This record gives sequence, structure tokens and C-alpha cells, in this order.
Amino acid sequence: MQKLLLCALLALGALGATAAEVHGVKLDDKTQVQSRDLVLNGAGLRKRIIFNVYVIGLYLPEKKNDVAAVLSLAGPKRASIHMLRDVGAHTFTEALVEGLRANTSEAEYKALEPSVAQLSATMAELKEAKKGMNISLDWTGTATQLVVDGKAAGKPIAGEEFYRALLKIWLGEKPVQDDLKKSLLGT
Repeated sequence: MQKLLLCALLALGALGATAAEVHGVKLDDKTQVQSRDLVLNGAGLRKRIIFNVYVIGLYLPEKKNDVAAVLSLAGPKRASIHMLRDVGAHTFTEALVEGLRANTSEAEYKALEPSVAQLSATMAELKEAKKGMNISLDWTGTATQLVVDGKAAGKPIAGEEFYRALLKIWLGEKPVQDDLKKSLLGT
């Protein structure tokens, strides 16, 4: 009887591990960055023209539904991207740059160029963001770390302004997709 009860409790716990499902991608309700617990703030589908490109989940230390609150929130964060199609590294990086340029001033972007170049070089080493790949952009509390399928890729990129600028791709004044911004903010 105790074994049956334990099995039932474990099964319930396993069911509770997935908080959302977006376009067939199951996202955990919690994750960790730098041994710090994060919760799924929101998730959504990125479309480009007629193509479903990726599902993204935003993980924060606590839920926030206001952009300013998300950007100023201290501690580790994660933008977890689950690729739904193959995208070349150059195309992936170009899309990030396009989103950065749309949501930063020319002077802000100029200041970010060394960080953008470092991220671009890491993506170029990967050659491709393949369907099924999980690419996370983690803020560790000290740097941005690209994590591919659970393993760190490239060197950490210093500067919290760079990570905030990356988040503005999806949450800024000119997000890549309005409904995706709302989904990530849980609104």
C-alpha cells in the first residue's frame, strides 16, 4: 500500500513538472541557473511570415508581467528557445541583431557591438540552430551564457546591459512579435 501511494505521489509530481505546452513543446514550470531556482514567467511561439520558427520560454526568479520589472529584476534569468526548424547560424544571428537594433538607440547598439560579435562567433561555431535544439540565453548574475542542449557554448559575455538588450528583442518597444511579448509576460 505504501509503495502504491509513493508511486501515485511521484506520478503527480512528474505531471506537475511541465507548466506549459506550446506548439507541442513542453516547458518545465521551473529551472535553475547558477543553482538559483527560476519559474516560467510565460512562453510563446515565434512565427516568421508563415513559418513556426521556435518556442521560447522566459524564466525569472519570480513572476512579473511588466517589462520594466522584468528588466530590472536582479538575479539569474533564462530565455529558453526550442527550435522548430533548422536555421543557419548566420540567419539566427541576423534575426537577433535585427531585434537588438529595433530596440536600442544607435549609441546603445554601438556599445553592444563587441558582445554581439562574441555571441555571433559562438553561433558561427555551432553552424546551425537545428530543429529540436534547445538554445538558452542565460543571465548568470555576472554574464550572458549561451547554453545549447544543456551545455555551455562559448565564453560568458560580460555586461548586464547586453542581456537586457537581448530580452528587449522579445519584450521591447518594438518586439519581434506583439503576441509573443504578451505571452512571455503572462498577459
